[in-house]
This record gives sequence, C-alpha cells and structure tokens, in this order.
Amino acid sequence: MQAKAYVLGYQKGGGAWYSTRVDRIRAIARKVLEIEAEAVAQAAERVNDSMERAARLILAHPGKLVLSGVGKSGHIARKLASTFQSTGTPAVFLHPGEAAHGDLGVVQVGDPLIVISKSGTTSELVDLAAAVREKASPVIAVVGNMKSALARVADVVLDASVQREADPEGFVPTSSIAVALALGHALAVAVMQERGFRAADFGKLHLGGQLGRNLNLQVADVMHRNGEVAWVRPGDSLRQVV
Repeated sequence: MQAKAYVLGYQKGGGAWYSTRVDRIRAIARKVLEIEAEAVAQAAERVNDSMERAARLILAHPGKLVLSGVGKSGHIARKLASTFQSTGTPAVFLHPGEAAHGDLGVVQVGDPLIVISKSGTTSELVDLAAAVREKASPVIAVVGNMKSALARVADVVLDASVQREADPEGFVPTSSIAVALALGHALAVAVMQERGFRAADFGKLHLGGQLGRNLNLQVADVMHRNGEVAWVRPGDSLRQVV
C-alpha cells in the first residue's frame, strides 16, 4: 500500500496552515520540530554578553538561586530549578502568587532571581521582581519581549523571543517554551562548567535510577569473591573440575 502524506504550508497573507493529504501526522510532527528547532537556532545566534553576565551573577553568590514563572513558563522554571540543583547550584522554585502571601521569605538577601515570561508583562512577576530588588537581589529575566516591564526592571535580560509558535494558529506556547528551556539549559551548563562540576559530582547528587547506577556502580559491587567462585588447579582432573 502506498504511504499517504500531507503537504503543509502557509496561506498567503493570513499565516494559517493549509494541508494536502498524504501523511498527516508525520508531516505535522516534522513541521513542528522544524519550527521549534529554527527558533532555538535563532536564539543561539542572539547569545551575547548578557548570558555571561547572568552566569557571573549566579557564580558570585554563595547562596541559592530562585526561579519563578506563571503557567507554562512556571513549569519551565520548576524544571530549570531542578537542573541547577543537580549540577551544583542550590535552587528553588517560587510561585509568584504564593510569594505575595508569605513565601517571599524564601528569598534571602542577594539571592539571584530568574523570572521566565513570554510577554514580560505578567503582573505577579513584575511585582515579585520589584520586591526581590528591595532585598538587594539581582533579577535575570528570560522574556519574549525585550521592551516589556520585566525587561526594564531586570538587571540582565535573555532574549527568548520567537517569530512564531509551532501550532497552526500560533497561540499555543510551543516554540517560546522550547527557547526558554534551551536558554535555561545553556545558562545552567555554563555555570556548571565554570564551577568545575564533573560526572563524579553529579553522581553524588543522583543516587537513584539507571543514571545513578551508571555513575556510581563499581566493579567490586557486582564481582564474585572467594568462596563464590569455583577454583581449579592446572593439575586437577576433569572429574574434579566437573
């Protein structure tokens, strides 16, 4: 049976997707990956001294790193907090809504704050950034709008703008989320390498799962010893060997 496929493109003027049946799901999936990959590649081209400044702010502080975001950006912030934790930088996620109701106490003087937002106008994040600044803590903004309120209040801004999302209608956070996550990974790895953090250090923090097993398991942990091994001498008979 001949395979079916879809040909995807954009209508002139409207920007909406159109499709012709040949293999719908495969073609759509490939198009989404291509759009997101292009967005990340464009973000890589925009990397400048802001990335270095952000890394230096984190490296210079002996305490923890705080990350925050709302909605899908909040999920990315949580994931990046985990990434920093596992690579040698103490980090916590702070929900901006809960921060206004007492959780702001987790931020100590000087703790850098990373806020993630596509629009850069989320009021809870703008208020959080202002409150953190009063604690003499630097603010690093990962935003899709370089002229936004968050960009203006931040000490360092990482450009997470995208030309388009990966869905046909252009409103589902897809490309923007991929770029925010990639920029966070870039920052985390840069900080990790500057700290001299290596696989052995990672293994000490990652004791469970196959990854922890790969990093921590020694030959001595699985080898047989002494009486567990059948020994024979060169002069022993075949009967004795059996």
